Amino acid sequence: MDDPFTFGQIAAANAISDVYAMGARPVTAMNLVFFPACSVPGEVLREILAGGQSILQEAGVCLVGGHTVEDDELKYGLSVTGLISPDEIIRNSTARPGDVLILTKPLGTGIISTAIKGDMAPEESIIAASRWMTILNRAAADLMRICNASAATDVTGFGLIGHASEMARGSGTTLQLELASIPLMNGVAELAADGMVPAGCYRNRDHYTPLCTFNESNTDRLLPLFDPQTSGGLLITFSPADAHSFMELAVEQGIFAEKIGHVLSSQPHLIKVV
Repeated sequence: MDDPFTFGQIAAANAISDVYAMGARPVTAMNLVFFPACSVPGEVLREILAGGQSILQEAGVCLVGGHTVEDDELKYGLSVTGLISPDEIIRNSTARPGDVLILTKPLGTGIISTAIKGDMAPEESIIAASRWMTILNRAAADLMRICNASAATDVTGFGLIGHASEMARGSGTTLQLELASIPLMNGVAELAADGMVPAGCYRNRDHYTPLCTFNESNTDRLLPLFDPQTSGGLLITFSPADAHSFMELAVEQGIFAEKIGHVLSSQPHLIKVV
């Protein structure tokens, strides 16, 4: 993102997401900044920190300090602390056979970001990616607690397949993903077909493909499943009844959510894409 305020917003939303993914409430944060003061104006740093602070305020998180060091390349993130009772933690290793899989943001931020760098991204795709990356997972996390989620994780750098594999391995299950039901951001399929694919997506594919079985032979259609996400959505499992309640309430509350598959008993592969 070229806009420093948006850059800060995305970094903050991404950092807070790990706390939401475990059902916890984020409470405090510390800024971590690496800044090339010799080549980037100080106003840029002020805008980045202001963008981060706007997201912290939205999340009800108190900024308690931070560390800033000079570096050759700009980096910004946050160390976030949250609170939860130990017996209420929602883990990524407790999915159960028969559970329904729900995803709360569409995929494609890595592919769109690569297209932006190559001056190939349509304006509507840039707007969509920026909007999704700055949306907190707060509302979805609140709702998954109410609806008795059995397991959850957020979809970030290892892509949907990578994080789903972690969930399957930890739970001793196989996750069946329904390719036609997996939501993509505007323009992602076309950009992937045009080769606008980050190196991390290919690395994820090479690493996780041996853990998967696919009905789909078109590799372009499969690439978004390996796309590394920034500030991605939550991947949540529920019993069928609780999944129904979650989807109904999500519609009422304006929370994006799509059913994308089911949890199966353990099979030879961790992930089955149909």
